[in-house]
Amino acid sequence: MTEAEKLSMFENRLLKVYKHKSKLARRQNIACYRVYDHDMPEFPFCIELYEDKVYLAEYLRHHGMTDEEHDVWLDACIALIGKLLDVPESKIYVRQRKKMSHRTEDQYEKLNEQKDFFTVEENGLKFLVNLTDYLDTGLFLDHRITRQMVREQSKDKRVLNLFCYTGSFSVYAAAGEAASVTSVDLSKTYLQWAEDNFIINRFKDKTKYQFVHADVKQWLKTLQPDSFDLVIMDPPTFSNSKRMKDFLDIQRDHVELLNDVLHATTKEGVVYFSTNYTKFILEQDKINAASVKDITKATTPFDFEGKLKRWCYKIIR
Repeated sequence: MTEAEKLSMFENRLLKVYKHKSKLARRQNIACYRVYDHDMPEFPFCIELYEDKVYLAEYLRHHGMTDEEHDVWLDACIALIGKLLDVPESKIYVRQRKKMSHRTEDQYEKLNEQKDFFTVEENGLKFLVNLTDYLDTGLFLDHRITRQMVREQSKDKRVLNLFCYTGSFSVYAAAGEAASVTSVDLSKTYLQWAEDNFIINRFKDKTKYQFVHADVKQWLKTLQPDSFDLVIMDPPTFSNSKRMKDFLDIQRDHVELLNDVLHATTKEGVVYFSTNYTKFILEQDKINAASVKDITKATTPFDFEGKLKRWCYKIIR
């Protein structure tokens, strides 16, 4: 098969999925969603729309092309994606999960030259996203439904968001009129990002909204019983940051983490726990909870159906 024929197949596939997903997105009033995720092995992209901008990530692979050939191929793909999604190339942000040649960096600098934050909306709330400078954009699109569930259950609750990242769950909790929201993360960069997300949504009461710079694993040991009513915990699969006392391995550590969280949660309090570790096995019999329910399917948005690589559980103490 020629490269032109392959590109034509990619065009047909992208057009089909975009038509389907854009219709669903419009119906649900969603402006940030995933369009394509490695549907064809020859085109190993993740394509996400953030309102009028496109985030395009190319997965690492052995493609057998020279740097020059790859540049030409990628240019053709970008032009095609821009045409089909009706987005100018200046608003397509390309991330390559590989060591880029010097020429490629030069070539795509014009797409990434702004290196700044954009504000997007989700369910009437504002979030800062960055499509150039970080591994992730700042808003995990696969948790859209889970965030709304938290919002609906937060009224008058003391909410805790562990490994809070940029605080999107925390913003939803505040919007749901939580009595208090505590966001904990080891990264000062992400905590500041979370604070900024609160500010742009006009949640500024420092007595109600707290941002804690801490190693979650150690910090949980300091909590008193019955401190929180609703907890969100979406930890990394593995972390060995120099600032941590011990490394984190979610398969090894999830029982201890969850039991420490449940110790600090009120009776009948709710913990939403998720993990991106695809081989994860929940050791349910060791968890001190009244109820553990797998809600992965129920929290999978339309743009991740059949593609979701994470687990999600609702745990009641």
